[in-house]
Parts: sequence; structure tokens; C-alpha cells
Amino acid sequence: MGHLIECDVCVVGAGSGGLSVAAGTAQLGLRTVLIEAGRMGGDCLNTGCIPSKSLLAAAKLIHAHRHPTLAGVPPHAFATDRAAVDAHVRGVIDTIAPHDSVERFEGLGVRVIRGHASFLDARTLTVAGETIRARDVVLAVGSRAAIPPIPGLDPARVLTNESLFDIGTVPRHLVIVGGGPIGVEMAQAHRRLGSRVTIVARGRILPKDEPELVEVVRRSLVAEGIDLWETADVRSVRHGIATPEGEGHRVEIAGADGDRSLDASHILVAAGRAVNVEGLALERAGVEVTPDGIRTDRRLRTTNRRVHAVGDCAGGPQFTHVAGYHAGIVIRNLAFRLPARIDDRALPWVTYTDPELAHVGLTLAAAKARHGDGVRSLVKTMEGLDRAVAEGRREGLLKLVAHPNGRILGCSIVAPGAGEMIGLWCLAVAKGLKLRDVASLVLPYPTLSEISKQAAGEWFRPSLFSDRTRRLVSILHKLPSW
Repeated sequence: MGHLIECDVCVVGAGSGGLSVAAGTAQLGLRTVLIEAGRMGGDCLNTGCIPSKSLLAAAKLIHAHRHPTLAGVPPHAFATDRAAVDAHVRGVIDTIAPHDSVERFEGLGVRVIRGHASFLDARTLTVAGETIRARDVVLAVGSRAAIPPIPGLDPARVLTNESLFDIGTVPRHLVIVGGGPIGVEMAQAHRRLGSRVTIVARGRILPKDEPELVEVVRRSLVAEGIDLWETADVRSVRHGIATPEGEGHRVEIAGADGDRSLDASHILVAAGRAVNVEGLALERAGVEVTPDGIRTDRRLRTTNRRVHAVGDCAGGPQFTHVAGYHAGIVIRNLAFRLPARIDDRALPWVTYTDPELAHVGLTLAAAKARHGDGVRSLVKTMEGLDRAVAEGRREGLLKLVAHPNGRILGCSIVAPGAGEMIGLWCLAVAKGLKLRDVASLVLPYPTLSEISKQAAGEWFRPSLFSDRTRRLVSILHKLPSW
């Protein structure tokens, strides 16, 4: 065992959350050690957000050329160049990678050690022959694709987000197991690249989102030729099946509408995530793990109060922006000794399909469960929005959820660029604003963001143009001018 390294903060994991903690604590003068066994940047940079959004961007542009939405713009037929698409994805990763590199973090004063960490006791770890004694430890070990126990399925012969971007070909028939955000995003991307795509989902696709907005996404997927099998199970998988295009896989499906057998060239498993805690020996540190992840309190402390957990491994929503938010909470606790606590009331998420589906706050069902049946909702269509008409993209919806007094509880948007539009509502929910605050905004014309002001204004239409208001205006009109 190597010599003892003493530090103020030891961060395990160099993904989004871990890098943010390490950069913050080091720049605030705390002696910081960062441990990473794999690639710097973690899942988000290398196999998650960045490559998937890069692939989606390429597929969206290809689709726009083949299927323009404006009259008078002719479609362009051309073959997909998968090598060029892959080069784009790699180029984006390479452009961002220096920000997450060992060299940058060493320049910030972080000591970076490569290897697998394991606890020796409550505040001591061993890695790569070194022993690290830390005042506080931050676990940012992330998650990986979970492989469901499907009879016959060999994990080594299916794709996950970790291997999907390295196949170097356009799959002939991609069968996707899972109807969550990863599954539907990759389904649309690969369909636009030229693959036949089938989604098999145990329930409905995107089950955490508002049903009427999910329906808009569903219609878009089906219109593009994606085969949706919802409320269905994969009963078994057989690998090594001979097909005219080469070796493939046979997938047996049991669904509400009957059974079906599919021959796939590739299978993508996108059916949930598993936390990366193997080999950490958390029991030696007194850190408890649940089926959802590492148990934490609102300050992100584990059952060992000198050990914090952030990001995917902390047992909550698994988004990169959540990991960054967690990092800020932990930095305030460790560096400034402030009892900062997480508040997920204004947590947004976006599914980057086309159209995008964005949400913040409570859905209508969740709001009624928490605040009672007096909660109201309003759905506003983008059908008549001038910018949507000009762009030839009128399929969007915005759904508001609010307390009877107008306090905003949640908002969902399905539209091109919905992820950019949801920011206004994130602020509204976080600050406890009321719909009159949004209705009084002056927004630029013509923009898609006008849908927010229009929806807030429409909320007041029944009372504003009521008989009672007309009588009031009539009385006021008879008074002398002032």
C-alpha cells in the first residue's frame, strides 16, 4: 500500500457531478482529490447526453432535407453517410472533452488519480496503490444501463448507450427495449438515419409526462414509420439467427394485442439504469444502498454523514443538470458549512424528440394528489401561433397546472424547441410566481415563446370577459373622465 494522501475532499467519479464538485472545492482552496477509473467526463460526455444529442441533431437535419415542412421547398433524396454522422458525433465529444480533461483539473489544483476506489473505513479509501484519508468524501459514481432478466438475452450481444455510438453502421432493423426518453430519442434518430425501428415498452411510452402531450410525440413517431408495441413484454431473445442480411436476433413479444416474433439486426436495451456501486465496499464506510441508489438526506449526506452522494447514484432523478445542481448543494455544505438542502419542486426534464417534450413542476395528476381537486389545468394549442404558422410546425401544445389562486404548479410543452421554452416556467415554479406575472410579460413577436403569455392570459379569459366584468366596465364608463 502506497503512502498516505490527506485531503479535505475526495471525489469519486469524474462525471458531471463529480467534476463540478472537484472544480468548486479546489478553487475555493480545499485540498481536493478526484478519482476516476474510466474516461473523464463520465457517461454524459462519452456515452450519454453529448453523443445522443449530436446524433439527434444530425438525424434532424437529414430529416428536414428529406421532409421539408414549408411549401415550395423541395425534398432532397440522398443516402445516409453513417461514417460522416459518426465523425460529427466524435467531433462534438472531442471539442467538449478538454473542459473535462485531467490537465484542466490539475491546472485548477485538483489531484487526479486514475483507478477503482474502495473504502477501507469511514473516511479512508484505497486506489491504484495509494491510500487517501479525507475529511469529506463525495460519491459521484453515476449509473449504467440495466439489463432486464429476459430469457436468452446475452448482455454482451445487445447494445446499450455505452456501445450504441460505436456500431459504425445504420442498423437494418433496430429493436429497442424500453419506452423512456432514451428509447424514444434513439428510435427517432435511427429511423431518420434509415433504420427500421420497433419500440417494445412494458407500459406506455414516456409514462412520467402529461398524456395528451405524449400523444403528440406518439403521433410523430408513428407518422415517421416507427413500430410501437406498448404494454408489451419481451418474452425471450434468441441470438445468432440467420437473416438475408447476416446474423441477427429473434425477439419474441407478448402484447395486449397478441404475440409477435421479430427478427432484428440490432437490439438496444434502454429499460432503466443501475447505480455503479460495485467494488466500493460501502459497507466499510457505513453507507447504506437501496434498490434505487445510495440513501441520502436532503443535504445529500449518506448514512455516513462525512460521505455525500450526488448525481445518478444518489437515488433521485438521473439527469446531468440534476448532478450539477447536487454539486452546488454539496459545495455549499462542505466549503461554506451552510445547511443547503435540495428542492426539486422546479426540476425540469426534456425528451429531445422532434417535437421536443419539456416539463417542470407537477403534472396535473400529481398536483391534484398534493393540493386537492381544486387544482386547475389549461391546454393551449400552437395551431394559431403566428411563428408556428410561418415555420410550418403547428403541432405543439402547452399545458398549465395551477392552484385556484393562480400560483403556478407545473407546465409541460411539446413543440419544436420546447426545451428552450421551458426555462421561463422553471423560474415561475421556483419563485412561486402567479399566472398574472407571466400574462403581464412583454415578449417579442413573432416567437414560439408567445405561447406562454397567451396561455397565461387565456387562464383569465372567463373572468375577464364575464357579465360581471362587463357591468363593472359599463359603470366605470359612465363616470367622469379623469
